[in-house]
Amino acid sequence: MKLLKEMCAIHAPSGNETAMTNFLLKYIDKHKKNWKVKPKIFSGEGFQNCIVMVFGKPTTAIFAHIDSIGFTVRYGKQLLKIGGPKTVDGFELVGEDSKGKIHCKLEVDNENNISHNFKREIERGTELTFKPDWRETKDYVQCCYMDNRLGVWNALKVAETLKDGIIAFSCWEEHGGGSVSFLQKFIYQKYNVSQSLISDITWVTEGVPHGKGVAITMRDSLIPRRSYVEKVIAIAKKSKIKFQLEVEGSGGSDAKELQMAEYPWDWCFVGAPEDNVHSPNEKVFKSDIDAMVKLYKVLMEKL
Repeated sequence: MKLLKEMCAIHAPSGNETAMTNFLLKYIDKHKKNWKVKPKIFSGEGFQNCIVMVFGKPTTAIFAHIDSIGFTVRYGKQLLKIGGPKTVDGFELVGEDSKGKIHCKLEVDNENNISHNFKREIERGTELTFKPDWRETKDYVQCCYMDNRLGVWNALKVAETLKDGIIAFSCWEEHGGGSVSFLQKFIYQKYNVSQSLISDITWVTEGVPHGKGVAITMRDSLIPRRSYVEKVIAIAKKSKIKFQLEVEGSGGSDAKELQMAEYPWDWCFVGAPEDNVHSPNEKVFKSDIDAMVKLYKVLMEKL
């Protein structure tokens, strides 16, 4: 899983996804000649840090966000959250400002105020992210930012054999979204595509454990159109690929902007479950990752 390990170490918190965008564009340019279909690539002006790949005659779009959670340096040693990172005293943070590279620890006081312990004052506005610590066994992989580098990795694996479909790499998902609004408009107007899969990572809960397959979300804080979700579930059942149904009352994804869009988008979140969410220790089982890739390939063919 060399590619996933490499992506988990890329600094790309919400609003500063440039490094991840550049990495993906280079990767796509290098590998697309070996894919079954060479996609049309849309990026740059009008797309900010997002990337859209169009294969053949698409009917379904995959959305995968490329940003991560993190922290913004405020004044002095104060930190502000980017998205919803777990804040535990002693978590290692990394970053860089004009004075050089930064490696420090998160400090949390009795009132849950967060700060850093770097030896000098870090330039205000600098982003800090969790220090990557890749761990891998025969059963699982563990590191920061499986959410959502694993969702991006899944999309790249699907791209290798995809004949017809769209893959959209979005930004800002962890901190309120924003990019899917213009991506969905572009995709709908240009290709008349209005159904989607959300390639993201969900939570391990009492109803969604490790090792039971990829999760298909029937609802989270929003409720997708039932007939579309049932269509996804029916395809999954026929495929014999391991999956489990998730039903939650909180959480969200790029699907939020699709459901609020001016066009009639259908969506279904399909992703492997992880433990230790939004921490440096996000953990996903390899069997669930394998099921995720296999199911996406089937869904993109059958939907």
